[in-house]
Amino acid sequence: MAPWVTQPRVGDLPDQAAGRFGPWEALCFEDRRWNFIEFRVDVDRAARALMALGVSPGEHIALWLPNRPEWLHLFYAVAKIGAVVVPVNTRFRTRDLGYVLHQSDATTLITTDRAGSVGYLDMVRDLCPELDAGTPAGFRSARFPALRRIVAVGETGAPGVVPWTEALRAGDRVPEAELRSREAGVDPRGTVLIMYTSGTTGFPKGAMHSHCIVQTVADGASRWGITPREVILMYLPLFHTFGLYEGVLMSLVSGARIVLMERFDPGEALHLLARERATYLCGFDTHFHDLMEHPAFPATDRRGLRLGFLPAGLASTEPIARRANRAFVKTVSAYGMTEIGTGACRSFLDASEDERCLGSGYPAPGYEYKVVDPATGHWLAPGVPGELCVRGYAVMQGYYRKPEETAQVVDAEAWFHTGDMAVIDRDGFVRFMGRYKEMLKVGGENVDPAEVEALLVEHPAVSLAKVVGVPDPRLGEVSVACLVLREGHRVTEEEMLGFCRGKLASFKLPKRVLFFDDYPMTTSGKVQKFQLREMALARLARQAIERGSPAASA
Repeated sequence: MAPWVTQPRVGDLPDQAAGRFGPWEALCFEDRRWNFIEFRVDVDRAARALMALGVSPGEHIALWLPNRPEWLHLFYAVAKIGAVVVPVNTRFRTRDLGYVLHQSDATTLITTDRAGSVGYLDMVRDLCPELDAGTPAGFRSARFPALRRIVAVGETGAPGVVPWTEALRAGDRVPEAELRSREAGVDPRGTVLIMYTSGTTGFPKGAMHSHCIVQTVADGASRWGITPREVILMYLPLFHTFGLYEGVLMSLVSGARIVLMERFDPGEALHLLARERATYLCGFDTHFHDLMEHPAFPATDRRGLRLGFLPAGLASTEPIARRANRAFVKTVSAYGMTEIGTGACRSFLDASEDERCLGSGYPAPGYEYKVVDPATGHWLAPGVPGELCVRGYAVMQGYYRKPEETAQVVDAEAWFHTGDMAVIDRDGFVRFMGRYKEMLKVGGENVDPAEVEALLVEHPAVSLAKVVGVPDPRLGEVSVACLVLREGHRVTEEEMLGFCRGKLASFKLPKRVLFFDDYPMTTSGKVQKFQLREMALARLARQAIERGSPAASA
């Protein structure tokens, strides 16, 4: 007998969805709509365009695009031809982008000329001045030896850039049989995705995933009753695991329709929620806060809305989750991260409000969870907080080209040590409580202080730099730079903030800059960051009083 479960492949999803859901609407973006058959046609056309460009199996393709239909088409197209998708954060700037391009060994960068006020191609030119010196066929980058082609979706380009429209026309000449042959050779156990996440080393790490991420999403759809009747309002960035799993993958797995937004705008989101009769929306507490605080919220027709996905567990999240359940929509919670994916732990639809607003739910099928003492590694009893560890079929394959970092977080028994604090009760219910790591969480985005500190000390006036997190009423926390200047040097707060702008993603930038003569230190010579944070909070509180501000936060 044939097995009742087959190993899924990401690139198979467009074909399967077209066969199951055919003429039903799959995607809505601005004034354009696709059914599942039309969506598959565009994915196949993109796949043949990549083949015409010379993309081979196993190559790494960096997608640096804002939310738009081409992002979805390209994601599935790359998977179909056996290449590897490397989503790139659209808030990255030259420093971040350069690191990811080099570390990932990307052979192809697909971006756009401009989105709003952001000139993506201008930043690429800063990194690759060779773009203006030749033709696409002769493009080579001195800084990125693996990079062989840059493709732009948009109206303008550069001599060394391949316009996406030209790539599509070239792809139309690739025989359909060649695409089918490439598809057939894709190994479902191979790497299909490298997602970058900040780590304690101060530099992003690329978590590698195989095609089995599809099963995690399918199990999530089953637990929460996501069916073809669902309409997903998706304003989360697609480069993030949250938007990728719950939007891009969830739609084709379940037959749900996506209403895609280029970026989160609470007023526009409420308008689309009512117009498209959205049934399911996702977001962090900041998204739900902004939606409920918007002036249009009370008058918005929300009768179609069935479910909201709001990750809970932190004490700061509970008030918003409670309010959302009573004034907006029933919410469910989950736990995930780049290394294990979104929804590897989910609450149940019939869970109590306490479970849905105070915790992360129960492990998804195929995953195990435990809590250990972070100092000894010993398994802790139910109800005792400790470090959360996860083991399962879709935990990352490892960090790309970082074996030492992988060994630090994945032990000999394949347990991934998350660095997060959690508690598990006797029934197996998981509650995420915070982070053991120094990582900051700014509006749902991870910010590694060490990465920001590395940039700050590049300024000629800065001798030492430390970054701490302080509470923020909207974003949860924001970063504050605490600097010790070189003797005889002077620099203002605004000058330091200006020095950082354009070099790091906006969410990584310090909100405030404070100057110190020295830091509180341990006897062994280490900076006591918890004391430095208290000093920063006191300084900010005094400044707020002097300015007549009612708030003491940054």
